[in-house]
Amino acid sequence: MTDKETGGDGFRIEIEENGPYIVRGAPPLNIETITTDADGGSRDLEQGASFPLRDRARLCRCGQSQDKPYCDGSHKTAGVDLQETASFAPIADGAQRIAGDKMVLSDNESLCAYGRFCDVEQSVWREVSIPGQKHEDLTKSMVRHCPGGRLELWDKATGDSLEEPLDSGLSLIEDPSLGGLSGPLRVTGNIPVVSASGAAYEVRNRQALCRCGASANKPFCDGSHASVGFTDGLTDSEGSGKDS
Repeated sequence: MTDKETGGDGFRIEIEENGPYIVRGAPPLNIETITTDADGGSRDLEQGASFPLRDRARLCRCGQSQDKPYCDGSHKTAGVDLQETASFAPIADGAQRIAGDKMVLSDNESLCAYGRFCDVEQSVWREVSIPGQKHEDLTKSMVRHCPGGRLELWDKATGDSLEEPLDSGLSLIEDPSLGGLSGPLRVTGNIPVVSASGAAYEVRNRQALCRCGASANKPFCDGSHASVGFTDGLTDSEGSGKDS
């Protein structure tokens, strides 16, 4: 398998039809917990326990496995609809663009993973338009932490992307401020995601894949884990050391 097929770090995620994510190349996999400020606003992601992966590891995407984050075959009897429904079009095609003071904010709401980093202070949609270094830095932080890549920033003068490259890796989002709920599989660093049909989705620096089985925008997270109360149980047994 070549870098062209897998991405610069040799990683790739393949979606099995009505089944799990198949991870090629064994990228790092960690728990990441959303941390909040005194007002309850999402501010950062705190890295926690790691989970071993080997090439062609199978990760649960139906939400029913008893061996999370790994697949145990529960999708075969769980009755969860795992059909992919997301568009293959570039996310820019469906994004609203908001011209700010020095930057342009691009917002494709279909990729909202409900991390709520965008809601702190006056919200990213207002902060981008307020002059001053403090507001510029806050806007960049909110966009950088947006798990699903719903938000992107562009230089207003040059049109250049202001995306900050992230290391390639996977993380299991935990969200204590939602009562201990669990979020998506966060994918960073331009790891390709390939449909069960064989077609590739747009390669992006930040992606969030559904792992509760309830998203209406599969394979991507649409925040449904919050409405269905998805809990993976991993914060009680972090770093179990089990391989897939």
